[in-house]
Amino acid sequence: MTIHIRRATPDDLEAVYNIYTGPLVIRGTLQLPFPSIDRWRKRLEPQDGVIPLVACVDEEIVGHLSLMTFTRSPRRRHAGTLGMAVRDDWQGRGVGSTLMTAVIDLADRWLNLTRLELEVFCDNASAVGLYKKFGFQIEGTLRAYAFRDGEYADVYAMARLREPNDISKPPGGSPPATGEKSE
Repeated sequence: MTIHIRRATPDDLEAVYNIYTGPLVIRGTLQLPFPSIDRWRKRLEPQDGVIPLVACVDEEIVGHLSLMTFTRSPRRRHAGTLGMAVRDDWQGRGVGSTLMTAVIDLADRWLNLTRLELEVFCDNASAVGLYKKFGFQIEGTLRAYAFRDGEYADVYAMARLREPNDISKPPGGSPPATGEKSE
């Protein structure tokens, strides 16, 4: 199986929308059930400082990641924040790792970001493990951060920091130049 990473386009609307309708994705993100397709249409339109990526297997979109940079904030230009989801039926199959490898390569080697940030539900052990594998550390716990499935849930604030001139290789070595990963 080959997972290919590419930039998302507005033509990917239906596939990305379908990712965010899955029960596991809804539980693991801040998305509500019954998402608005119009909201996703707007999110996939080109935006300054937002780089949307999709993971594809045989042209089928199975994951989505957006990297948001702080282009309008001179004191935060070194940082970016990301959000990611993998389609329910593709979780645990290397899609998240492939997306993370691609975004870290982009952040380190092309955008010179020295801080990547994200938030993740504390009970999402697989996601927390994935982020730790890529050098993210828990910086704090945000108590009762989001209302989910009838109760308030805590979230970890996580970040990956690197020294400005330390361009380290992601786990498994350098990502392939084509953005593809074979499994």
